[in-house]
Amino acid sequence: MLSRCSASFTRSPLISLSAQNRVKRHRRCNSSSKTNPAQPSALPHPRIDYRAIAENVVKKSNNVINRKAPLPAGAIDHVSRTYTEYKRLQNTLNAKRNTRSIVGERIRKTAGQGDAEAKAAALAEATQLKADVSELEATLAEVESELLTLALAIPNDTHPNSPLGPESAAACVATHGPTPIPSDSERDHVSICKKLGLLDLESGSTVTGSSWYYLLNEAALLEIALTNYAMSIALKHGYTPVLTPDVVRSDIASRCGFQPRDNSDPPMTQMYHINTPPASPELVLAGTSEIPLAGMFANKVFPSTTLPLKVVGMGHSFRAEAGARGADTRGLYRVHQFTKVELFAVTTEEGSETMMKEMVDIQKSILEGLGFPFRVLDMPTEELGASAYQKYDMEAWMPGRGSWGEVSSLSNCTDYQARRLHIRYRRPIIKPTDAECLSPTSTGLPFAHTLNGTAAAIPRLIVALLENGATFDEQGELTGIRLPEILKPFWIGQESERGVIEWV
Repeated sequence: MLSRCSASFTRSPLISLSAQNRVKRHRRCNSSSKTNPAQPSALPHPRIDYRAIAENVVKKSNNVINRKAPLPAGAIDHVSRTYTEYKRLQNTLNAKRNTRSIVGERIRKTAGQGDAEAKAAALAEATQLKADVSELEATLAEVESELLTLALAIPNDTHPNSPLGPESAAACVATHGPTPIPSDSERDHVSICKKLGLLDLESGSTVTGSSWYYLLNEAALLEIALTNYAMSIALKHGYTPVLTPDVVRSDIASRCGFQPRDNSDPPMTQMYHINTPPASPELVLAGTSEIPLAGMFANKVFPSTTLPLKVVGMGHSFRAEAGARGADTRGLYRVHQFTKVELFAVTTEEGSETMMKEMVDIQKSILEGLGFPFRVLDMPTEELGASAYQKYDMEAWMPGRGSWGEVSSLSNCTDYQARRLHIRYRRPIIKPTDAECLSPTSTGLPFAHTLNGTAAAIPRLIVALLENGATFDEQGELTGIRLPEILKPFWIGQESERGVIEWV
């Protein structure tokens, strides 16, 4: 959008022509965009490491290419040049401020000496310096705003071991569970649900629209059991239970890096926006409880001795899925609203890899207890969300669909979210050695690392359980569903009077 706006004006002796044009373009484009200035963020501006971007242009550019991030060619180089201009303006401004202080001192001295001519010259210089400083401050603010906007579009770095390429390049790390049963259209979960009265898609379509649904009878009880089962496993591993809000500020979602878009041209947002009064913050329905969980820790500093902080949240996820097509939209596999139990952790920089291993073990434990075949995939670069440094997916075998289907994911976001949400920690104070006293040290508080992983995405677990657990008689007629015994303690009420469920 910036490239389409043009402007020219008189060159200032303080500001380069490129900076002036950039600022003018930025102002004109912003004036024509649909923005609401009455919606300030509740958090400070994100703290992006501009120096790291400027010093690693080639590496960052290759990362953008490998991830197929929606950035124009030369975007990283543009950030680097803008950062150089920002530093130049900052140095010029500091020099002017310093000169203004010197002139102010000179004014005070000449006033005491009664030298009217020297005082008048100093006052004239001070007036010019005040105007110069004011102009530089305004320009610096504009350039800083542009720099931040450009840098926020850059995705996280990528783990060196992540496979390169599209989804097909995913590396299978491990397989678990029984041998997959053959594909069978009779095991399609939609057909099973219709025969057993477990799902009402027609009423969902009437009341809300396509891909909205009602769970009935044992399917409704199964959701409750799965939710409590997954929560119980997380609690055994020291996670604090949380019930999250389903509505969040769009600013929080954006800072988390959750900006899913479909493959249409132009891409369409996958988030549901809520109409709010003009002076109110823009609100959206949470695409995942990861967002409100991350927001719990925003703008806080934690003693490193209290980390890791581990929470497990239960909330609803809302996805517009505007461009979704094909078999994935059938039944419960890809829907607009679903219940999800989410693991979230805040760690030190040194602790995030260990936490990644711990969380994947918890996810495997949950799925192993459910008894169906699943596999763990190390996801390739093009499948990583903006915030993910490394991502594992877990896919269950779904014989009715005739394919593996994602039921869980786990992402290490390193400091990507923490820099945007201002989640920091304080290291223990250790008395430095003499050698350390002679070397420069960073006095700033380090940013934490955040990780998030699915404990249970309920509808897809129901798909896997129904399609793997369906039972048939000798004539091939559906007779019921076998469910794992591990869910029985979480089942509400007595055994099903309809005789649909068999515990194994």
